[in-house]
Amino acid sequence: MAPERPRNDGKMDIAPVSAISENPGTARVTSVGATDLLRLAGLAEQLSDRPVGDEARGLAARVAEGRFYVACIGQFKRGKSTLINALIGEPALPVGFIPVTAAPTVLRYGASRHAGVQFRDGSYREIPVAELAQYVTEEHNPENQKGVAGAEVFVPSPLLSTGMCLVDTPGLGSVWSGNTSVTQAFVPHIDAALVVLGADPPLAGEELALVEDIGRHVQNMILVLNKADRTTGEERAAAVGFSRNLLEKRLHRPVGPMFEVSASERLAKRGPDRDWSKLLAALDRLVRASGRQLVQAACERGVQRLGERLLALVREERETLERPLEESERRIANMRETIAGAERSIRELSFLWLAEQRHISDLFVDRHRAFLASALPLGEAEFDRALPAIPRGLGPAYRRAVMREAQAIAQRQVLPWLEAEQEVGEAEYRRMAGRFVQMANNLLTQLAAEGVRELARMPHALDPETGFRIRSEFLFRDLISLAQPASPLRWLADLALGLVGARRVIENDGREFLRRLLEVNCSRVQNDILNRVQESRSRLEVEIRKLLHEVSRVATEALTHAREARAAGIEAVQAAVARLDHLERQILEVTGNATS
Repeated sequence: MAPERPRNDGKMDIAPVSAISENPGTARVTSVGATDLLRLAGLAEQLSDRPVGDEARGLAARVAEGRFYVACIGQFKRGKSTLINALIGEPALPVGFIPVTAAPTVLRYGASRHAGVQFRDGSYREIPVAELAQYVTEEHNPENQKGVAGAEVFVPSPLLSTGMCLVDTPGLGSVWSGNTSVTQAFVPHIDAALVVLGADPPLAGEELALVEDIGRHVQNMILVLNKADRTTGEERAAAVGFSRNLLEKRLHRPVGPMFEVSASERLAKRGPDRDWSKLLAALDRLVRASGRQLVQAACERGVQRLGERLLALVREERETLERPLEESERRIANMRETIAGAERSIRELSFLWLAEQRHISDLFVDRHRAFLASALPLGEAEFDRALPAIPRGLGPAYRRAVMREAQAIAQRQVLPWLEAEQEVGEAEYRRMAGRFVQMANNLLTQLAAEGVRELARMPHALDPETGFRIRSEFLFRDLISLAQPASPLRWLADLALGLVGARRVIENDGREFLRRLLEVNCSRVQNDILNRVQESRSRLEVEIRKLLHEVSRVATEALTHAREARAAGIEAVQAAVARLDHLERQILEVTGNATS
C-alpha cells in the first residue's frame, strides 16, 4: 500500500526527493523515472522556467508513489461525480450543482479524509472535505472567479490504496464553455479513462471527439452507462449498441464491454447490483495488469514533452548570446514588423472569412431543405407502420405512447444525419481555415529562416489538417412538454377520446409532433454547424496571435539575458554559453534515458 506522502512546498502532487514507492513492481519506475523528472525540474529552475519545473516535480511525485490517473470523462450531468463517490464508498465530491468549475479534482489515497486546493497563483490551501464545494462548483465559484487550478481529496478508500487516482473532470457541454477547454487541456495527463455515457443522448458529438482524442495515446478505457435506473432495458440496449459501434469505428479497435450501472443506487446501497461488480473487477484488473505500465508511460511522455520545451529555450538563449546584439535587435524589430503585418493580414482575411461563411450558410440551408423533403415522408411512413403495434389503452396513456414513438423516429432520422452534416461542416471549415493556416505557416517559415529556434517546438501548432476548434453543442430537443402539457382539460379530452375509440385525433397530433421534432432539430443541426464555423474561426485567429507573440516573447527575453551577460564582459558571455551547453547536454541525457 502506498502511504500518503507529505508535500514539501505546499503544492499539489509535490513530494520530497526521497519519496520512494512501496507499491510492488514499481521500484524501477521510481528510481529511474522520478529521478529523471526531478533532474528536469532542477534544470528548469536554472533556466527560470517555473511552469516546467512545477509540472516536472508534480509528475515525479506521482511516479515515485506509483500513482496513475484514471480520468472520469463525459457530458455534463452524466453523473460522473456520483459515480466516483459510489466507487470510493462515500460522498467526497459535491453533486447536484450546475455545473462544476474548470478545475479537475483528483481523489487519492490518504490515511485520513482531508482536501486541498491549488490556485493559479501557485498558492495551496488545505481545507475540510465539506468545504470543497466552495471552490469546485459553479454555484459557489461562478466561472472560477477564485482562480482554482485544481483540487485534491484524500480518502482512506481501499480502491485507491494501490496507486490508482480517480480524476473528476469538468463536464462537457455545460453552460460555462471554459469547462470543456479545461478537460481537453487535461488530456495529456490522463493514463486511463473511465468514460461515462448515458442513454439520452447516448453519445454526444463533444464526447465522441474527446474520447477519440484520448484514444490516440491511451489504450485503457472503461465504458460505463450510468443512470440505468432511469431507462428501460430497450433504451439501454439501443444506447450500448449505438455507442459501441460508433466508438469502435472512430478508434479503429474494440472497446470492450459497457457496464450498465446506477451510481446513485450504489451510493445509497439500494436497488439491483446490475453490472457494478463487473465494473469493480475491471478496475481491479486495470491496477493489477496495467498499473506499472501506465505509470511508466506517463513518466516517458512527461520527460519528452518537458525536455523539448527546455531544449528550445536553451538553444534560443545560446544563439542570442553568440550573435551580435545589434543583429538580435534587428531580428526582433523585423519580427515585430512581421507580426504587425500578420495582424493586418488577419484583419484583411476576416472579410474573406465572412464571404465564405455566407457560402456555408447557404449550403446548409439547402441541405436542411433537402433533408426535410426526404425525412418527413420517411418518418411519417415509419410512424404509420408503428401505430398498430402501440397498445390501445386509455386515451392519456395512448397519447404518451404515440408521442414517445414519434420522438424515437425523429431521433433515428436526425442523429445519423447530424454525423453526416458534421463531416461536411468539418470539410468546409478545413477548406476555409487553409487560407489562415497557410498565411500563418508562411510567417513561421520566414521567422525560422531568421534562426528563431523557439519554433522547433511549435511546427504543428497550426496544422492545416486540424479541424474545428470547438466541439458540437448539439443536444436533441425532445419537446415532450409541448406534446404532453400538464393540462387537466387535455387529459379529460384524451380520456374521452379513448373511451369512444376516436384515437385518430391523437394519432394526427402525433404526426404533427413528429414533423415539429424533425423541423426543430434539423434547424438546430444547421445552427450548431454554423456556430462551430464562426467560433472556430475566432479560436484560430487567437491561436495564430498567441503563437506569434510567444515567439517574440522568448526572443526578447533571450536578448535581455544576452545584454546582461555582455555588460559583465566577454568572460561572462563565455561562461553563459558554456553553462547553456552543459544544460543542453544534461537535458539530452535525461530525455535519452526516458527512451532507452
